[in-house]
Amino acid sequence: MIQLATMDSPVGALTVAAHGARVCLLHFGEDGPGPRTMLQRWYGREGIERHDDPAGAVTALRDYFAGSLATLDRVEVEMNGTPFQTRVWDALRTVKCGTTASYSAIARAIGLPAAVRAVGAANGANPVAVIVPCHRIVGANGSLTGYGGGLDRKRWLLRHEGALLV
Repeated sequence: MIQLATMDSPVGALTVAAHGARVCLLHFGEDGPGPRTMLQRWYGREGIERHDDPAGAVTALRDYFAGSLATLDRVEVEMNGTPFQTRVWDALRTVKCGTTASYSAIARAIGLPAAVRAVGAANGANPVAVIVPCHRIVGANGSLTGYGGGLDRKRWLLRHEGALLV
């Protein structure tokens, strides 16, 4: 059974879903066809039910937005993607709050220094935004680059975490 909730946050509505005890989706926006299509692609006809706090993610996100920044590090995730994407997403979780890393640093971290563009594509395909901190990845010169949730959200999240921005 997939559990699903939508919550308000300082960066707008967030829809979060969990498969068992692990968060499998964090979508910017309300529940709707987009998140449900992804869940059906990953889990077939498995049921989706509303829940107040799927896998504790709503509580963790509220704590994060209230200033307990490290709380998201303890949220367990279930990532649905290719083996390459999951390597990138695992590397993203090593970039701690208040810091940033470049796409090339992530490529080096996974042992594929020439795969910078592929790392960028995997970063952009991250299905568990914020918890798997794709917002902490910046250009080689420290500049903010594309973000699925929009650069305003990326900037807000980085400032909230105390990251120094160029």
